[in-house]
Amino acid sequence: MTDRFAIPPADVLRAREKLVLDHFHDEVRQDWDDVLATFPHPHYEIIPTLTVHDGDADVRAYYRDTRVAFPDQDHDIIALRHSADAVIVEFWLLGTHLGPLGGIPATGSRHRTRMTAYFVFDENETLVAERIYFDTLSMLKQLIGGLNLRDPRNWPLAIRGVRGLLKLTGEPDPLLVNTPAVGLSPP
Repeated sequence: MTDRFAIPPADVLRAREKLVLDHFHDEVRQDWDDVLATFPHPHYEIIPTLTVHDGDADVRAYYRDTRVAFPDQDHDIIALRHSADAVIVEFWLLGTHLGPLGGIPATGSRHRTRMTAYFVFDENETLVAERIYFDTLSMLKQLIGGLNLRDPRNWPLAIRGVRGLLKLTGEPDPLLVNTPAVGLSPP
């Protein structure tokens, strides 16, 4: 277990930061082999949908599905911070909704959604997880909000979008909901 008060030396932080920035860059280039090379066992935790993508095949399917939905997906990094066991990145995720996102049909709308990703490292400085937080409602509002809802022809698409959002969560992954309380006390 990492000591939460022991920040690693600068050379370790620089190495972590380089790995994370390479990871971001390779995702935009859609070079999945290079992205997956940043961690020996790919593992994503998508907190708003309570889903986990674990292992090479599962993570590649996640990449495929999100790039079908947003083929031009990109990001703008807002801030990057270091902690004892993670690199924390705040960023804007950008993209045009040109394909289905789970049960949400393509709307053709662009979104710019603020997100936070925790890149978690183990005691051997191996990237073991990317944990992503964002507000699904703000994303859905942009995707459906791009539709002219005064035009009744767009109502069925908006309704399918809301239904699709509800289906995205599905059954919560136990890994994300059965977490014990840490029970911290003042140092």
